[in-house]
Amino acid sequence: MAMRDKSVLREVLPPDERVIEAVVARYQRIAPAVLRFARTIADNDELQIRLGSQAAAADDDIVLDPRVFQAAYARSAPVTPTEVALTSALHEVVHMMATNFDEKRPVPQSWLPTPQEDALLPVGADPEPVAKPARLDPMGLFDFDDAEMDGDIQQALADDIQLESEAPPPPPVDHPVSLLDALHEAGGTAAEALFLSIEDARQEIQHLAPFGGVRSVLTDLYRAATPDAFREARPLGQFALASFMIIGGYSDRDALQRRMAPHAAAAIDDAAGWLDEATRHSDPWEVAGIAIELLKIARIHQLITPTGASDSAATKKTKAEADRSAIAETVDAVRIVTPTLRDMESYEQTRQASQSVSAEKGKKGEAEQAGDPATDQLVRVSESPTVYLPTGQGGKLIVETFPVGFRSLAVEGRNRLEQAARQWGVAQRRVSGELYPLFLANQRRGLRSGYDAGDLSPYTALLLGAGLYERMFERRDLPTRRSYAVSLLIDGSASMLQPRATQGGRKTPWALAAATLGAWTLARLCDELQIDFEVALFNRSFVARADDTESSYTTRQAEATGALRRSQGGAAERLTRTVNHYMLKRFGDRWRQAEDIIAGLFYMAADPQEAARIVRLDRAEGPPLSMFEKAANVDEYNIAYAAKRLAAQHARHRIIVVLADGMTRGSVNDLAECVHAVEVGGATVLGIGIGDDTVRTCYARHQIVEQPETLAAAMVDGVRSTLLKALAGTAGDGWWLQASRSAMPVGTNTFS
Repeated sequence: MAMRDKSVLREVLPPDERVIEAVVARYQRIAPAVLRFARTIADNDELQIRLGSQAAAADDDIVLDPRVFQAAYARSAPVTPTEVALTSALHEVVHMMATNFDEKRPVPQSWLPTPQEDALLPVGADPEPVAKPARLDPMGLFDFDDAEMDGDIQQALADDIQLESEAPPPPPVDHPVSLLDALHEAGGTAAEALFLSIEDARQEIQHLAPFGGVRSVLTDLYRAATPDAFREARPLGQFALASFMIIGGYSDRDALQRRMAPHAAAAIDDAAGWLDEATRHSDPWEVAGIAIELLKIARIHQLITPTGASDSAATKKTKAEADRSAIAETVDAVRIVTPTLRDMESYEQTRQASQSVSAEKGKKGEAEQAGDPATDQLVRVSESPTVYLPTGQGGKLIVETFPVGFRSLAVEGRNRLEQAARQWGVAQRRVSGELYPLFLANQRRGLRSGYDAGDLSPYTALLLGAGLYERMFERRDLPTRRSYAVSLLIDGSASMLQPRATQGGRKTPWALAAATLGAWTLARLCDELQIDFEVALFNRSFVARADDTESSYTTRQAEATGALRRSQGGAAERLTRTVNHYMLKRFGDRWRQAEDIIAGLFYMAADPQEAARIVRLDRAEGPPLSMFEKAANVDEYNIAYAAKRLAAQHARHRIIVVLADGMTRGSVNDLAECVHAVEVGGATVLGIGIGDDTVRTCYARHQIVEQPETLAAAMVDGVRSTLLKALAGTAGDGWWLQASRSAMPVGTNTFS
């Protein structure tokens, strides 16, 4: 059994499950529960919780930064990923709702240090803890015997007390300021850091008290991180961390003091009353007053860096910053850091973001994203399916409808299609040819197979008379066309648009155009035979949406890329240049719905320069031509996904045609294993390489084409010959098949 301090998360969560998109996907699964929880404790049915690149908290709108969740998965603690997902989300919601330091009040007089307190610990003072006068101890925690005190220090304290009675009090500070400004004025940056840490603990113990499961997970997370934090911390940091753990109820005082420096442990004894008092307050100003008192105790016990009268302002600032860092870095090494409670700057940024979030802008659901391009892209990646290969490798594949804006080029595209079909000798009338009567005969045999496999039974009259007419035709609900399904995958990288040599020696960008013509012709073939088919285009780039135009696509790409580079660093490339699978025509769609889109795609592929000129004239309405970037494809994920969709059709004969102009940039071995696994599963995979013979390595059935005239023919004839073999292997040796054995032209079956 694993020890309690062993990292269960690192044992069960591989690195690819700790990346930001996996963290967001895990949050998405529990988002409805988090929303119900937040609405309950806020007593606000209008409250919305969304993800965003900048945390924000308004009255009815909370935006969570997913990076906070991601940081929680780096912890070493005996908890599960699901527990961390739910706990960190609820933790963030509570702090975002409960944190508000904007109320302005005058700085309390008791917060301001007196001249005697400032001079209590001069530079070079004895490092042993020094007793504090009774006036500084409202809880009555100190009780020192005068005999235990050094004579000189005792006399100095006596003088201070005498001076205090004679000196007038500092002038009152009556101008109202915000809480953090008041803390800065009274105690400096160290007071701010100490207050934010104990306020964090106070909010958690008060607002999460009814949720024992969440509290237990937080306890495990914090306790697992405490030993290392104590080991690396200064005594002041140990004091702040112990205060945080005691106020939050995450550990008892004795266990913490055994890990602390002696004078820091003594300071915790003196602060015990204040720590108990902090758990009973709900006013952050009262908690801030306790932070001031804790800081005074830390000063008495020599935990604060001493300053002298001869120190320059820069030196004093440096020492104050060192004390702040000692507090913040130690506590932050243990707690889950919320943006509103990290530091003063982070709090102000969060509050400003909440004021700029519109009540309506960007809302796409009750617990979704905040509408900024970076988060929108992050959520899209997290929601995309994870495709697993036979080798065990997995990866994200974004599936999207091909942009409908290409319909604007459909008229010109249809004209170009007819011209190309005549030029390249690809028939566009009666594409099914000799297959049509074969499929028709096979379908008729299926409709009459209720009683025999031949002609109508001689007992038809008796069956009709007995009222069995309906039973005789009971197989009408199972048409045999459902026994066939075809999926076509087209490489959509920018290299498919590069000029290539033709038979005449002239270079033209024919690869994607010929592939689109083949897809058009293949779709006509399947439509005539009433075969279910699907057409998809795959590439690797910033993914386009179905409603994107050239203007919206390039704008989203620039904004998302820049924001993700700032927030995710090196992960931005992976999040923006994704593996994409665009559906031009799904199995359930009618062919007529996809005709215009494919025609527009053909026009762009046949003359990309002219298409670009047209789009530049109206970028707000033109299709997103920039989606065809020079990027390496990962063919195996697209094939695995297409095979899964094809299998879901429950067709007896399944065919996948893959067309690409180069080898995958993933793994050749993974691609070969994927193709082999698909064929073992009962599908036929045909690989066509455009001017590239590396398809021989991965596809058992393959063909290499060098000219546009042969590309479309290879696509169509490969499918036709495969369908013919399927008929021959399953339908028997009927007259209709014998009569057509010579119908297929010699040499068209190149996928042997």
